[in-house]
Amino acid sequence: MSSKLKKIAVFTGNRAEYGLQYPILKAIKDHPQLDYKLIISGAHLDVNFGSTIKEINDDGFEIYAEAKIEMDADSIESNVQAIGSGVLSIGRILSRLRPDFMIVYADRFEGLSAVIASSQMNIPTAHIEGGDITEGGALDDSVRHAMTKLSHIHFTTNEQATNRILAMGEENWRVHTVGFPAIDLIKENNYATEQELEEKLGLNLMRPIVIFTQHSVTTEFNESSSQVSHSISALKKLAAEGVQIIVTYPNNDSGAKQIIKKITHLQNQNIENIQVHKSLGRYIYHGLLALAKKDEHRIVCAGNSSSGIKETPIFGCPTVNIGSRQSGRLRGKNVLDSDYDSNSIYQAISRCLFDDIYRETCRKTDNPYYIGDAGTKIAKILYDIDINKKLLRKKMTLMGEVKDGWFR
Repeated sequence: MSSKLKKIAVFTGNRAEYGLQYPILKAIKDHPQLDYKLIISGAHLDVNFGSTIKEINDDGFEIYAEAKIEMDADSIESNVQAIGSGVLSIGRILSRLRPDFMIVYADRFEGLSAVIASSQMNIPTAHIEGGDITEGGALDDSVRHAMTKLSHIHFTTNEQATNRILAMGEENWRVHTVGFPAIDLIKENNYATEQELEEKLGLNLMRPIVIFTQHSVTTEFNESSSQVSHSISALKKLAAEGVQIIVTYPNNDSGAKQIIKKITHLQNQNIENIQVHKSLGRYIYHGLLALAKKDEHRIVCAGNSSSGIKETPIFGCPTVNIGSRQSGRLRGKNVLDSDYDSNSIYQAISRCLFDDIYRETCRKTDNPYYIGDAGTKIAKILYDIDINKKLLRKKMTLMGEVKDGWFR
């Protein structure tokens, strides 16, 4: 292995993705033979979604470049505009940087732009969280699987995801089951303390709390306003009963502006027990979920964010998953599903807060995403792997033989 540092470009396009990548960035930063170059884009640079670049700076990571992505309209056509402008913007940055590796995460359109740019420039690309399933109409599966096929190395969060990638014809040596990176930080208790939560959010931790985030569903983006209206009605009813409600903004997807309009109207009503934040940040968010570890606290995560499925089991935090967006996602026993109906949402949240038998089930749930030390494993693999023609020249392992009338 050369003594020259391997230059690892890491791309992040929104707050949730960055929170999950933190352990990876930290592990690369701490590795003596790796040099990270952080490229930020998307909602990190958008004041309408909290300008979460500040969180990155506060965490002590140096930003190499900002990739501007154009996304003017709140329509399905704006995704095309965003992806196209993202490819060009990220391509120009990579042309200057010429990294040894590019890391992209999950299933969002910003990440698709990044993996198109890097793979077409012959830059070895590592994709994290491929092979997962979300069948709820957010286009996530199509984007995620496309990113998988464009990438050269795959870091999965669970064995099921690994099997799906192998079933796509990817070579076995390219796929590594490392676990869910965010859990690295959670196991280190790297989140806000109870005192910090009281001071920063003005909460009474002895009273029930709901954390709510609802994103648009891409194939139903015209229905975003009516869908979130049902949730807001349920939240207002709970607030009138003394439940403390924390509402955060959605991702910057098509339909998000409709949701933000409803949230802004809610905020302007100044309803007691309801507070609105563009972004809480990973540190505060995980601190809130951690309240579920203690029986005296009653906390529920509600909405349709993937974090409600993937990040809550390790805390034993009850979750209400609203609508179709996370359909098919691997989950623990701490998740209750609700459709877009205010009474159904209200009943599900109430059960999570006040049904002590169900709360105990949540506290003891298995965590299907926990393996451990994902960040360290990823950094080691990136260091160990040889960058050569074998890495860049992808092969299809499925030969498509005809046998007994079936293609295999």
